Amino acid sequence: MLRKVYLILLVGASFSSAYAQAPATDPTIRMQQVIQSYVDNKTFMGTVLVVKDGKTLINQGYGSADLEWNIPNTPTAKFRLGSITKQFTATSILLLEERGKLKIDDPISKYLPDAPPAWQKITIYNVLTHTSGIPSFTGFPDYSATEWKDTTPAELVARFRDKPLDFEPGSKFFYSNSGYVLLGYLIEKISGQTYADFLQQNIFTPLGMTNTGIDSNAAILPQRAQGYSPSPNGTHHAGYISMTIPFSAGALYSTTGDLLKWEQGLFAGKILSPSSLAKMTTPFKENYAMGLTVVTRDGHKRIAHGGGIEGFNTALEFYPDDKLIVIVLGNLNGGAPDQISASLGKVALGQAVTLLSERKAIAVSPAVISDYVGTYQLTPTLNNVISLKDGHLVTKLGNQPELELVPESETKFFLKVVDAQVEFFRDPTTHAVTHLTMYQNGNTHDAKKQ
Repeated sequence: MLRKVYLILLVGASFSSAYAQAPATDPTIRMQQVIQSYVDNKTFMGTVLVVKDGKTLINQGYGSADLEWNIPNTPTAKFRLGSITKQFTATSILLLEERGKLKIDDPISKYLPDAPPAWQKITIYNVLTHTSGIPSFTGFPDYSATEWKDTTPAELVARFRDKPLDFEPGSKFFYSNSGYVLLGYLIEKISGQTYADFLQQNIFTPLGMTNTGIDSNAAILPQRAQGYSPSPNGTHHAGYISMTIPFSAGALYSTTGDLLKWEQGLFAGKILSPSSLAKMTTPFKENYAMGLTVVTRDGHKRIAHGGGIEGFNTALEFYPDDKLIVIVLGNLNGGAPDQISASLGKVALGQAVTLLSERKAIAVSPAVISDYVGTYQLTPTLNNVISLKDGHLVTKLGNQPELELVPESETKFFLKVVDAQVEFFRDPTTHAVTHLTMYQNGNTHDAKKQ
């Protein structure tokens, strides 16, 4: 249902169209080339909005909002947001703190008298930062069999409240949809309002977000984009999920225009006080703050989050020092929105972007590539296994399928099925391979050879 924020080397296919680098003086040409490469390859349908220094660079729909009726996507189309919802939930918690209704350093048991013993050490801050240890119910074995069923917030919490914690609260980061469902449950109990009413009164109405709300399967929603998924037999309707399930972890719908109002309003201090906003955007572990990831790449700070839910993938990025906002909403499941948003951010900042179709394969000596074979530890629980098959290197990340690595130099390789690259490094003295670095969506991930 709701996508975790971590490296994914899946989905997509090789791009068939080749594009020349556009002049640096006209970044919108290159941006359109980036987007169109995904559209042409049938891995992206959706809407894109890019605003820099208050000027709109891209504001356009691509592909279809409804394939059966051949209705095109436009900037006013409404998309399910998935986990972009989490930043609205985090903001609501901080609003309640400002009003003296709670403190984020309090244990959640203070507001839930019937909390299980295992939750006694968990603070609201732990839940906001995905460091609570509460297991994510979207990973439970029975999750797919229960997506269809309308469920109350209390019933959702009951699914995970008696499960053992994954780790000691505060000691690790692990993305948990359960945690953000629990925060929505707390918002309702403490405010005395439904989650939907709280957002409407305190965020949507003040910011003039008239095209945003909690989605409902039964509601007639004008200009709703339909959600699709790829398959070996072509594009098909995405599977059904009751929108009561994602709740405060992922149930919002919106448009690019409304999300622009959100970004501009939030970071201009129209919703939260400066101190609350500072809390919300300060990372704790794994670059995660509160409903947002915060990283600095090539000297540019980026505050962002993505989302994924049946039929939809989304990306929302803000570069505060550069006054740059990138919004990509897609109604075809896959990694394209993340990849597009990362590339558009680079282009807007004057950085070079190489499309997959522009990468050129070269021949590399078998003796060189054989040195790269081995196991590389990406995280304490995730390995990238590099092996040699039919004379080609392949990468296998955790339980994901094997993917071929194509050499573009003796040390740098790229994948054909997704816009990601791998670079190998050697010890300058012994020349032994020491580690690799993976590049994807503007992020880098180092993995030491075991």
